[in-house]
Amino acid sequence: MQPFTLHHYNGEKPLSSLPLDTTSRFLAGGTNLIDLMKLQVETPKTLVSLAKWDKANTISEDDNYYYIGAMVTNSDLAKFAHTQPNVSLLAQALLSGATVQLRNRATTAGNLLQRTRCYYFYDTTKACNKREPGTGCSAYNSVNRIHAIFGTSESCIATHPSDMAVAMIALNAQVHTQQPDGNTRQIALRDFYREPGDTPHIETQLDEDELITHVSIKKKANGTQYYHKVRDRSSYAFALVSVAAGSKIEDGRFKDLSLAFGGVGTKPWYPQKAISFLEGAEPTQEVILQAAEAELSEAKTFGSNDFKPELLRRTLTKVLLELAEHQVKHLGHEGALYDNA
Repeated sequence: MQPFTLHHYNGEKPLSSLPLDTTSRFLAGGTNLIDLMKLQVETPKTLVSLAKWDKANTISEDDNYYYIGAMVTNSDLAKFAHTQPNVSLLAQALLSGATVQLRNRATTAGNLLQRTRCYYFYDTTKACNKREPGTGCSAYNSVNRIHAIFGTSESCIATHPSDMAVAMIALNAQVHTQQPDGNTRQIALRDFYREPGDTPHIETQLDEDELITHVSIKKKANGTQYYHKVRDRSSYAFALVSVAAGSKIEDGRFKDLSLAFGGVGTKPWYPQKAISFLEGAEPTQEVILQAAEAELSEAKTFGSNDFKPELLRRTLTKVLLELAEHQVKHLGHEGALYDNA
């Protein structure tokens, strides 16, 4: 184990009061960072524990928004979202990820900032530009079954692993942050993640030592919501393909469609081309496949993951046809459409 210094942050003093540097890391639930430290992928000289930051461990709401604290656990957020029809997509996504024990520890901000599960990123004997910039991408011309088809570059094809982030992007969540000088800002989650380009080690829009304080989601009627995740086994596995969708059906057409994909992008993927094609269209298999083709026009596969475009077509078709059928059958029901329900 590499030695490190541990500090605590409770939100009462500004971040500038902490001895932060480029090797510092914030520690929330620890479900990802601690594993990476054990493997020597992350070797921070300073850890700042957020366990005593009680103000960030709350969920509140007003007439217009839900406010989800950075330290709210995935279990608590899933329990809350399950009772709120217009954000039930969050509950579905969270319950599809990890185990109960991990959800009891993992936090909202930590989930958004978790690192890729690319095998080459975790193996310090392999070249990885995300772990060690300039060394190359071992996945590009090797086994890459779990890797991305959207947003890739020659420097990196690793996927983002979060289920929760996919649902939050569909719901147009906003990330709120605090900088060391006390200034705050708001970033749309759809703009929060960066494609790898030539700098895959820079994954988000956060500045150095900038801290997520909470996430806000606007209260709005999102119609029937459905999160469907395709994976190698039925529990505790990351998505090969996932689709988060919410929509109303009015006059036989999609209205206010929200959509996001997981398991296929270097970041949780917001499919703008597919949404533009589908909004106001009839929910037929032919139309949905045409929308999928529009989105897949810039996709790139790498050998082992050549199956992903077809899997995405089938998953998107299943989700949107079942969502539309449920909307029509239940006369505009708002809320969740759970798998096997």
